[in-house]
Amino acid sequence: MRKKRDENRLPVIQDADLAGKVVLVRVDHNVVKNGIIRDPYRIDRTIGTLYNIVERGGRIILMTHVGRPRDKKSGEIACDPSTSIEPIVAYLERKLHSKIYVPTFRTEGRRGILGIDTSINLAIKELRQHKIGGIYLPNTRWFEGEEATGEARESFVRQLAGLADVFVNDAFGSWQPHASTYDIASHLPSYAGFLMQEEIVHLGKVLRPDRPFVAVVAGAKYDTKIGPLNEIYKKVDHLILGGVIYNTYLCAKYNVRIAGVSEADIKAAKKLVSQDKKSKKIVELPYIVASKTMGKKVRGKYRTIGTQDLAPGKSYDYILDIDPRSFSDKKVAEVVSSARTIFVNAVMGYTPHFTEGSEAIDRTIDKNRTAWKFYGGGDTLQEFKSLCPGLYLSVLDNALYYFFTGGGSVLKAIEENNAFGMKPVQALMDKKKTGQK
Repeated sequence: MRKKRDENRLPVIQDADLAGKVVLVRVDHNVVKNGIIRDPYRIDRTIGTLYNIVERGGRIILMTHVGRPRDKKSGEIACDPSTSIEPIVAYLERKLHSKIYVPTFRTEGRRGILGIDTSINLAIKELRQHKIGGIYLPNTRWFEGEEATGEARESFVRQLAGLADVFVNDAFGSWQPHASTYDIASHLPSYAGFLMQEEIVHLGKVLRPDRPFVAVVAGAKYDTKIGPLNEIYKKVDHLILGGVIYNTYLCAKYNVRIAGVSEADIKAAKKLVSQDKKSKKIVELPYIVASKTMGKKVRGKYRTIGTQDLAPGKSYDYILDIDPRSFSDKKVAEVVSSARTIFVNAVMGYTPHFTEGSEAIDRTIDKNRTAWKFYGGGDTLQEFKSLCPGLYLSVLDNALYYFFTGGGSVLKAIEENNAFGMKPVQALMDKKKTGQK
């Protein structure tokens, strides 16, 4: 019953009055690295919402964060081209054949942009008059108030609210409760965009899966995945690990040391090993690739070893990939082929040089033609597209495949066991509860 109540409480763009309104749209176009778009998938997935707004008579002001320009220790904000939204705007202008205006605001040293000044008013007037197709605000994390507390944050939110008549959140991947994702919803009539709605629906299928349910999880750090990993373990019938997470698990299980794995992480992983002695959910990938050096594959410097040969007390080189033969192992193949739901948030090897394990898991999963297949966003999706481009194109319209735009958001929702539990989504539902005043 809770799922139904939450769905009914979520205000959706379909119910918004958009005719003649300026609509502030928070998107997750965080696809730029060092000034270059890595993958436009997240941008493309929001175009349906943007088209709907314009088709219904709305005028659009867009905003997104890009990267992490704010130093966590010092609080200083670097407003430089590497985290600019300019490449995103150029892409949208080519895609939509429309002129998008980017306002320029004064920065104050390392404090970033202190606020939105009245220089934007002329652009908003031209937006209403259809002289420009849209406005795209600078990187929200360039603004001092985006991640601040107190008056700086409150002032920034008021300024954002003053730009528009309606707020639409279509940024599923931006789960952090910042000013532009969370606070703004209390100041304007607020709705979930089409992408946000679609992601939540599919997230529900991960949280309430058809069984057997298999999850494939990997990561570069064990400590950042402990919370989601523990919750995933509770939900799955079988769990396949990769990357440093798998290396850490092997260290804890076999009492070995693998280069690059910290003692603190090994200690934390012992709980998972102990838990699995009883539940036996973890499916071991039997062949791993050890390398004497990080980086490029150097002939003679890497080799395949079997997990059954790991000797207690011994130290091993970096484990940088899963040998594809692991997925031909009888137990592994049976687990994947019999699954009814498969969730993947994993890059199995050390990219960009050790990629055979990632390609092998994707092709093994595709052989199961009846299971729901859900892929987390970010690096997981990028690896799938780059390593299996033909397969990716062939399954884009396959109803059994779904590619989330935000892998971190999926893990956060799994950790909370609630598709509607993320703070920005809660803010939308709270707004509807108060009658959209």
